[in-house]
Amino acid sequence: MVLALDLGTTVVKAAVVSAHGELLAWDSESQGLIFTPDGGVEQDPHVWWETLTAVVHRLWQNAPELRHAIRAVSCTAQWSGTVAVDAAGEPLGNAIIWMDTRGAPDVAALIGSFPSLKGYNLFRLRTWVRLTGGAPARSGKDPLAHILYLRRADPARYRATFKFLEPKDYLNLRLTGRFASSYETLALHWVTDNRDARRIDYHPTLLRYAGLRREQLPDLYPSTALLGELLPAVAEAWGLPRGVQVVVGTPDLHATAIGSGGLRDFQAHMALSTSAWISCHVPFKRTDLLRNIATLPAGIPGRYFIANEQETAGACLNWLRAVFWDEPPPDAYARLDAYAAQSPPGANGLRFTPWLVGERTPVENPHIRGGFQGVSLHHGRAAMARAVLEGVALNARWLLEAVERLARRRLSPIRLIGGGAQSALWAQIIADALNRDIWQMAQPQMATVRGAGMLGAVAMGWTDWTQLEPAAPVQAKFTPDPAHTRLYDALYREFRARYRVESQLSR
Repeated sequence: MVLALDLGTTVVKAAVVSAHGELLAWDSESQGLIFTPDGGVEQDPHVWWETLTAVVHRLWQNAPELRHAIRAVSCTAQWSGTVAVDAAGEPLGNAIIWMDTRGAPDVAALIGSFPSLKGYNLFRLRTWVRLTGGAPARSGKDPLAHILYLRRADPARYRATFKFLEPKDYLNLRLTGRFASSYETLALHWVTDNRDARRIDYHPTLLRYAGLRREQLPDLYPSTALLGELLPAVAEAWGLPRGVQVVVGTPDLHATAIGSGGLRDFQAHMALSTSAWISCHVPFKRTDLLRNIATLPAGIPGRYFIANEQETAGACLNWLRAVFWDEPPPDAYARLDAYAAQSPPGANGLRFTPWLVGERTPVENPHIRGGFQGVSLHHGRAAMARAVLEGVALNARWLLEAVERLARRRLSPIRLIGGGAQSALWAQIIADALNRDIWQMAQPQMATVRGAGMLGAVAMGWTDWTQLEPAAPVQAKFTPDPAHTRLYDALYREFRARYRVESQLSR
């Protein structure tokens, strides 16, 4: 069996996955964010490890019979983060995570000069797109931006850094003592040549653009490579047998694509997690610069997937929960769902735009802000809860248009996964708003950690990708209600108009 670990942004999970990709047992624990006075968003890598250790111990308490069957560990983690470590593997301060925008001015200086298009030097942009499939995000949320920020704002830490690692790769360092990454994990550093998904490596021109030395970054391997044995000290601390293999693994977006069960090309899924995305595996490399979307190397070696992200989805519910309750009850999300069910489609005229920390796709705008519109005295918790669910769904419709344009086909059904996918009401709203069949996957909140375990099973040679689709079963299917879809068509036009107004105000 595989011990699968998922270091999410707000939740850490551990699960046992069978040799055939089946989810057998799991546990989880929430973790917080550190907001710095200068606008940064960080987490403590030591807390990551302590939380993982606690979750693993609790897993064995609840399923002690599985512990001795573990033969591999496979990690996934939040993508687009940066941990600066010294030569001994010790973190040099907190990790900078994907929500951090302090590197935006550094990216602007890197990408901009005459002649330019949307802030990018045309010659460099052409090279980035040709080699990588995209270009550094102006929002400053990519790992390259984090590194450039450290070079400017914390030069002592920058000089002391032996390697800059993604969060997943830091976990693997703690597990094996090796500084390593996978082909697809490093894509958002914009320094790898991704033209051939089976032969990816750092490119000297891209390193020169970034001002980075090759030795500052980890060696690259396929996601299914075996990195080495679990360190004896970790095996002892976690109660695992000696000789357990550690798989290189893949980041959360890539693992989710696997765990959704959409393993063949154009089998789409939508994730409703802290953020949201709509994706599928595809057989080509393609870029849409206008909509900030591209195909990048997938977690399945030799494949591509459509990469995009909408910044806040489940995070909007987290925000609303904090608005409703100073000390949220244990069943807060169920109560929010029940409130929303009391309100009719359209939320009695109340609207919500989910751009609480800006937006990334299909527009890149870190300054846009959302919230409620059309609030009146007769609106209460029911309308507010319904409006939040609908606002996220309408934003996802905007994204779906961009994804289908890139895929050059209609995508249906769409597998729904993530913590938010546990809500049948939200699944129906999404089906109505997108006018697509929605498949609610079983244990949808576990898709990412399940994907990490499925990848681990393939890496160990116990199964192959063609046999894994049944490991992600469908729990329920939702079809669009034509009357509701007509209503959401009108609300969607209003939603897009609202963005145009708010984007003008945010400049």
